Amino acid sequence: MDFELADRHCRRETGQGFGGQRVFDHESEWGQGFSEAPSPFFDDPFFRRFFGEEFERRFRQPREFRQEGMGSGVIVRADGHIVTNNHVVEHADEIEVTLPDKRKFKAKVIGTDPKTDVAVIKIEATGLPILPWTDSGRLEVGELVLAVGSPFGLTQTVTMGIISAIGRANMGIVDYEDFIQTDAAINPGNSGGALVNLHGELVGINTAIFTRTGGYMGIGFAIPSNMVRTVMDSLIKHGKVVRGWLGVSIQELTPDLAKEFGVSETAGALVADVMEDSPASKAGFERGDVITELDGKPVRDPTHLRTLVADSAPGTKVTITVLRDKDRKSLEVMLGELPKELSAPLTPGDVKGKHALAGVQVGPLSRDEARELRIKGGVMVRRIDPSSPAGRAGLQEGDVVREINRQAVTSVEEFERRVARLKAKERVLLLVTRGRATIYLAITPE
Repeated sequence: MDFELADRHCRRETGQGFGGQRVFDHESEWGQGFSEAPSPFFDDPFFRRFFGEEFERRFRQPREFRQEGMGSGVIVRADGHIVTNNHVVEHADEIEVTLPDKRKFKAKVIGTDPKTDVAVIKIEATGLPILPWTDSGRLEVGELVLAVGSPFGLTQTVTMGIISAIGRANMGIVDYEDFIQTDAAINPGNSGGALVNLHGELVGINTAIFTRTGGYMGIGFAIPSNMVRTVMDSLIKHGKVVRGWLGVSIQELTPDLAKEFGVSETAGALVADVMEDSPASKAGFERGDVITELDGKPVRDPTHLRTLVADSAPGTKVTITVLRDKDRKSLEVMLGELPKELSAPLTPGDVKGKHALAGVQVGPLSRDEARELRIKGGVMVRRIDPSSPAGRAGLQEGDVVREINRQAVTSVEEFERRVARLKAKERVLLLVTRGRATIYLAITPE
């Protein structure tokens, strides 16, 4: 796969640069399982005598073809380092970079990160003009921006728009999302290109669009420059992304859960579990803490917290503010390195809605099940009526109920005793383990 990337610069404002790219995929028809339908004339002696065997050999010779694609990129270091999207280069066999002065270079991949869709490639060149960075954390909605790239192969195309929103997440595009939304026209071929402010400073890397037609509909998304820079530096230094790790299982703070924990707002992240020997456990985090700030930055939701932690290097000391039993506490923690087996963010599943325990049947947790789940105590949901409030809410067979109203459940008998003590229409708070995740469920009877 050839990859052609044209890098352009905001000369009038800064003398610095932007980018665009083209992609090819080389294949042999026969090598890919395609075969030429044999001509019936080849077996005809008169045909072969007239045209000769050389014609037949040429006709049957495998043909190569290539598929073209388009992308963009940004020169970020004078020694030839270029930032683009992972999805632009991830299947590349060969990469060719074309600069605005028409010089062409072969490039190699330095590192890729599918979890943010960032990639770094490098060409053998020196003294290249670079695009300056700006702090994407200071962006404001309504700010004018320019999108630069090669839409549909039209290199060095610039479109203008505004910052429509910041902090877009839960889009299902990548694992770590904190997108800038813009209405600057972004089309196929803009991927990996620069989003800049009117000073020619990089504020983001264009990566995706929302479309029903395959083209521009006024909704585009860019990876913020702060995230891009963190990932880029790690890829260049380590060849991979080294992310910070706190060591908690977190979930969304729904209105029902907010009431249970005495929190007036649903912003923040609810700690459902604290992993043993993790940075969080050493810092004194507890199950039921509501994380509201990290180093003074308000935490919007669990996705935002995961991104903030992941963007911090292992060994970084941070101050995290939590609400615990309505009291505000500040916890100092030194972040660890995200373990390989936890490299995908934990998503404990949908816990929204209203719930009740009617229609739920539980059984004892076997030793093998407890060992596999790495938990002590609890009862397993063996059957559940799908039409019951709990079933409609998302409680599942195989869930392990570990607490009822913050009281430990160690046996079926204890589960039944606690349920029997519940008053009519009493709200219930369950602590449930589901696979690797531990979550809270706030249950309201019908």
